[in-house]
Amino acid sequence: MNATKKLDFLIQDKNLDADLKRIARKVMQAERITFEEGVLLYERGELGYLGVLANYIREKRHGDHTYFNRNFHIEPTNVCVYDCKFCAYSRLIKQRDEGWEMDVDGMMDIIRKYDDEPVTEVHITGGVVPKQNLDFYAEFFKRCKAHRPALHIKGLTPVEYYYIFKKAKLTHYEGLKYLKACGLDSMPGGGAEIFHADVREKIAGDKCTAEQWLDIHEQAHNLGMRTNATMLYGHIEEFWHRVDHMERLRQLQDKTGGFQTFIPLKFRNQGHQMSDVPEVSVIEDLRNYAIARIYMDNFDHIKAYWAMISRDTAQLSLAFGVDDIDGTLDDTTKIYSMAGAEEQHPGMSTQQVVELIKHVGRHPIERDTLYQVVTDYKDHVFETTSKANYYSLPVVE
Repeated sequence: MNATKKLDFLIQDKNLDADLKRIARKVMQAERITFEEGVLLYERGELGYLGVLANYIREKRHGDHTYFNRNFHIEPTNVCVYDCKFCAYSRLIKQRDEGWEMDVDGMMDIIRKYDDEPVTEVHITGGVVPKQNLDFYAEFFKRCKAHRPALHIKGLTPVEYYYIFKKAKLTHYEGLKYLKACGLDSMPGGGAEIFHADVREKIAGDKCTAEQWLDIHEQAHNLGMRTNATMLYGHIEEFWHRVDHMERLRQLQDKTGGFQTFIPLKFRNQGHQMSDVPEVSVIEDLRNYAIARIYMDNFDHIKAYWAMISRDTAQLSLAFGVDDIDGTLDDTTKIYSMAGAEEQHPGMSTQQVVELIKHVGRHPIERDTLYQVVTDYKDHVFETTSKANYYSLPVVE
């Protein structure tokens, strides 16, 4: 039974709660659901019901297409001036002997490591330290582009930019305009956490506010850059805090249209100050992806980071609204693994990503950062190879 028939069958169910039936009809008619209906989905939407709605939207937009890219991460430092309670990755300035702080030459060494690989994107984010300032990143972006002009630089979050621009006495717009001219192409979605002040103050009270985070993305959109957005869920927030978070993003997207992808991030409870908070179940993960797909009607893509939630859960998520599972990564990020993610060494070859997608009946598409098709793997047959991480195939977020 296809997605449309499943949704029609659900709407015809005489035993379905009237409020849930009304929302299902809205989904079929492509009508926006309200804040209150979003909360209701969290409170009363069972997994099967939510999956039917979310998969209907996913297949209307993307069919079976499931996207990934070939990327690697650079994390310039895990030392940080901020003290986020949920972060197992960072070390405070007074603990800097336990961390690392890279210089531009060291970052360029990582760039050069991939000179012969068909990667399309470098994703840069990490802690916040004074010496990694505006000039530091301007030099790195310029050198990176001079060395490999086609490599897409997806760099830094509003948490980093707020600190950098404040130190440089620049507005958000001025700072981003300058760094764009230096080579910055787009922004990842990190640092959003939960926007509502009651929660944000408790888990990340010293970093940029929700309003500052949103403004930095708005200014990036005004400069023609595309960005992503995240939400850290499954800790001390209530359901309505999640909907409030998504509503603020939805409103900004109505205004600018600059967001590409929404990425729910699961709270992991190892190695930090919130380790006493239990993690939510895989069922709640899937419910949350589905509700995100239903609520975020003006976002093209919903992404699940396979490295954070496991390969199995990423496969399941493709039936609950998700159409993107991120990239090959090549074991270049420690942010998830240090907090207890299942993937302690998160690297997958292109062949492994393609097979993961195909095994659940989806159509793998390698994309670039802006969702242009690089390679369609629907009918591709891989040759036997001993190469561990990447395959030399025709040739990024």
